[in-house]
Amino acid sequence: MRNFDFTPLYRSAIGFDRMASLLDAMTSGEQKQPAYPPYDIELTGEDSYRISMAVAGFEQSELDIHVEQNRLVVSGKKPEETAQRNFLHRGIAARNFERRFQLADHVKVTDAKLENGLLHIELMREIPEAMKPRKIEIGDSSLLQHAESEKNPAQ
Repeated sequence: MRNFDFTPLYRSAIGFDRMASLLDAMTSGEQKQPAYPPYDIELTGEDSYRISMAVAGFEQSELDIHVEQNRLVVSGKKPEETAQRNFLHRGIAARNFERRFQLADHVKVTDAKLENGLLHIELMREIPEAMKPRKIEIGDSSLLQHAESEKNPAQ
């Protein structure tokens, strides 16, 4: 995989520091991110998403989900086993993990459920009214001139 250098963006783009940092973090984070645990990202509606992670062997108390600065962090920590166990085959991965997801602006975590070994995290994009597209009506210039002449009858 190629490495991209975004330092020229820092020099020439004023006010876009966050965007350049985001691009930089995305490209460097993908290479360092482990493949465990596997996950799916699903579009469940026009503005709703679900992340499903396979966390077999983890209890609800061993999982932690938190959001900080548009970054969702899901981690699982297993307590250290005190009893010595002798496995003939160990295929169930029960190791600690931390998985990070970069969230777009206005995406909020609304719910999380653990069922049948899958952790489901529900996300919703809530765009503020001020940022939604709105239609601007085009007025008739003759009506505008008529209204102004009524305000100033001396002209």
